[in-house]
Amino acid sequence: MRNTVSQAVILVGGKGTRLGDLTAATPKPMLMVGERPFLGYLIDTLVRYGFTDIILLAGHYGEQIQAYCASFDPARCSVRCVIEEQALGTGGALKNASAWLAPEFLLLNGDTIFDFNLNDLLVPGLGDSLGRLALRSVPDTARYGRVTLDGGWLTGFNEKGVGGAGLISGGIYYLSRSVLAWIPDGAFSLETDLFPQLIAVEQLEGRPYSGFFLDIGVPADYRQAQTLIPAWTERPAVFLDRDGVINRDLGYVSSPERFEWISGAPKAIRRLNESGYLVFVVTNQAGVARGFYSEDEVHAFHLWLQQELRHTGAHIDGFYYCPHHPDFDTVCSCRKPAPGMLLKARAEWPVNWSASFLIGDKASDIESARRAGIEGYLFEATQGLDQFVDTLLAELPSSS
Repeated sequence: MRNTVSQAVILVGGKGTRLGDLTAATPKPMLMVGERPFLGYLIDTLVRYGFTDIILLAGHYGEQIQAYCASFDPARCSVRCVIEEQALGTGGALKNASAWLAPEFLLLNGDTIFDFNLNDLLVPGLGDSLGRLALRSVPDTARYGRVTLDGGWLTGFNEKGVGGAGLISGGIYYLSRSVLAWIPDGAFSLETDLFPQLIAVEQLEGRPYSGFFLDIGVPADYRQAQTLIPAWTERPAVFLDRDGVINRDLGYVSSPERFEWISGAPKAIRRLNESGYLVFVVTNQAGVARGFYSEDEVHAFHLWLQQELRHTGAHIDGFYYCPHHPDFDTVCSCRKPAPGMLLKARAEWPVNWSASFLIGDKASDIESARRAGIEGYLFEATQGLDQFVDTLLAELPSSS
């Protein structure tokens, strides 16, 4: 199987001095936004995109970060904390965690939200380069430091203070573990020490993205976060039937060996991801009730499907399936045309229901959408799913 990057490392050790009393007894990523710590939004976003091995590099009040790790369901993601004994800077903190680093990983600043397709940053892999940075265009680079780019390679990584419109680092980096060879022991900065060295030898790529961006490092932006971030998390959803929409319905498909993509399906899912929709699979899997395969096999197959999608820069936010059949079970509320799977997703995610819809290939799919109170669209595999989605999105109001 091709390598899939599943590790994300978050820098959460800074003191947050610009926030004054707010961080006097609390690490900046643990500041409350709405009813939860800011760090929780970052971790939820990473898990959405398929990053399930998460390492927190802590320092300032690291015991609070350590305690927060226990609040995450280990079946959903592994969250662990590495606490530095003395301030080592961003590069030193990374080297301090060398024993736990994967061959390739995502590295994030723990005080910034940057909403773009994280999986796109991974496609293609790094090859011979040591890193790739997500960049953001802003009207004034003075607060952040200006980045210059030429043909996909970074040519400059400047200190703060240079004003005017331009590109900045978005605080998200796709790195090879090989960068550790460039980091000496002790205090060391990625931004001011490492990245200029990598730029000089053409080992650092850059890729611009647009999307919601917020750094809570100053009081005014932290106050804005109280309304902007909860609003940002609420998204419309697209519910996709699986067999006949994502893959060809060959009858009780439960393994990669029998899987065949519907034409354009990965591209369609990526388009939905990048258009701001949550994407869920809702599928009747009566093969479980009939004894053809187990629920564990359904989970394993969906994990494989997710990994295949990530290689194309796409992802599914959640898989919902019904293992029942009325000939073998009592009547359930989840088997389509019942709306149970859709309503469960609505209860578990911050969904903008009025802008959500379903794509299915059977009348039972469309009926489940009607019962759930959303629109349903009938797909026929005579055209590619990407063409169907493109046409549909052109006719719908923007999700952003």
